[in-house]
Amino acid sequence: MVEDVKRKKKSVNSAPKKQNKVLALVGRIGIVLGVTILALVIGLYSMLWICCHGPSEKARDLFVGTFLETGALKWIPGIYFSEEEIKEITGNNSREHLDAEVDTDLIQIPDGTDDTQGEGNNNENPYNDNFDENGIQIIEITGLTFSGKLMIVKDPSRVSVATIYPWSSWDKDKYGETLDVLVQNSGAIAGINGGEYESAGNWGGRPKGLVVSNGEIQFSSIQHGDVMIGFNEDNILVIKDLSGMSSEQVATIVAEERIRDAVSFKDVDDGDDNHFTKLIINGEAIQFTGNGSGANPRTVIGQRADGAILMLVTDGRGHNGHVGATAADLISIMQQYGAVNAANLDGGSSSAMYYNGIWEMNSVTLYYATTSWRLPTGFVVK
Repeated sequence: MVEDVKRKKKSVNSAPKKQNKVLALVGRIGIVLGVTILALVIGLYSMLWICCHGPSEKARDLFVGTFLETGALKWIPGIYFSEEEIKEITGNNSREHLDAEVDTDLIQIPDGTDDTQGEGNNNENPYNDNFDENGIQIIEITGLTFSGKLMIVKDPSRVSVATIYPWSSWDKDKYGETLDVLVQNSGAIAGINGGEYESAGNWGGRPKGLVVSNGEIQFSSIQHGDVMIGFNEDNILVIKDLSGMSSEQVATIVAEERIRDAVSFKDVDDGDDNHFTKLIINGEAIQFTGNGSGANPRTVIGQRADGAILMLVTDGRGHNGHVGATAADLISIMQQYGAVNAANLDGGSSSAMYYNGIWEMNSVTLYYATTSWRLPTGFVVK
C-alpha cells in the first residue's frame, strides 16, 4: 500500500519535470532557428549592400533595374537608395522609345508552295532553318547570365492567342490556366505565355490592357504605356502604341488594321516602374544606354522578313544560377535570327514555353518548377 502511494507521488512529481524538459528543448530549438534566420537576413542584407555600394557600378545598376521590373519587389531598391539615386541609376540604363509604325510591306510571306525547309539547306533558305515535321524548330540559347529556348514557326498563320475567356469576376471565382492547358484546350501543339495580367497570388484569372482573339475584342482597358502585340489578317506581327486611348479608339484600330489576335504589355520608364515592350521595329532596334534594363526571365515574340515567327523564352532569378536576360541581350538574339520586328511580352515568373507535350521552359518559381504560372492568355501554335 505504502509502495503504491510512493509510486503515485513519484509519477505525479515526474510529469512536470518531463514537461519542463520538453519546453526547454522547444525553447532551445526556437532560439537556434531564430538566430539562424537572423544570421541569414543579416547576411543577405550585407551581400546586397555590397552589391549596391561596392566597386561595381554595373552590378549596382543591374540590381536596381532588375527589381524595378518585378511585380512585388519594386520596394527593395528603396532600402539601399534614395528616390533621387534610383532615378539617376535608371537614367544610366535607359531606353529610347521607338515611335515608328510597323511597315507591313517589309514582311513577304511565301505562298506556301516553297518546300525547301529542313535539312539540305540551300540558297533558297537563307536562314539555315531545320524545321521538324510540324514546321517548328527549337534552338537552345545561352548567354553570360541566362539560358533559354528559341522556337521558330515557319507559318505565321498558325500562331494565335488562346484565352480563358470569359474572364473571372473580381471575387476570383475562376483561375487562369497553366500554359500546357491553354495549348491543349485550344487544339494547339505549342505555345508561350502572353500579355500582362492580374498575377497576384498566381490567380491569373484576368488580363490587363488588350486581348483580341479570332478578331473579337475580349478585353479592353488601356493603361499608361500599353502597347499592342498581335497579328493582322495578313499574318503580319503588329506592334502599336495604345497609351491614352479609349476603348472606342482601340476598337477602331482593331477594325481598321484588321487585327485577328493580340495582347498587350507596357513600355514605360518612370523611375519606379521599368517595363519595356518594343525591341525592334522595321529592322531598327531601340537605342539604349548601359544594359537598357535589369536582368530577368523574358518572353519575346518577333517576325522575320519571310514571315516566320520567333518565340524566345529565357530563365533567370536564380534558376540554373542565372539572373536573367537584359534588353540588350534580347535585341542581340532577335537580330541574330533575323527579326524585322520584335516585342517583349510579360516575363518574370510567367515566362514559359511548351511544345508537343514537353515543357521546353518552365516557370522559374520554385513551387511551379515543373509547370507554369496560371495565365489568362498565351500565344499558341496550331
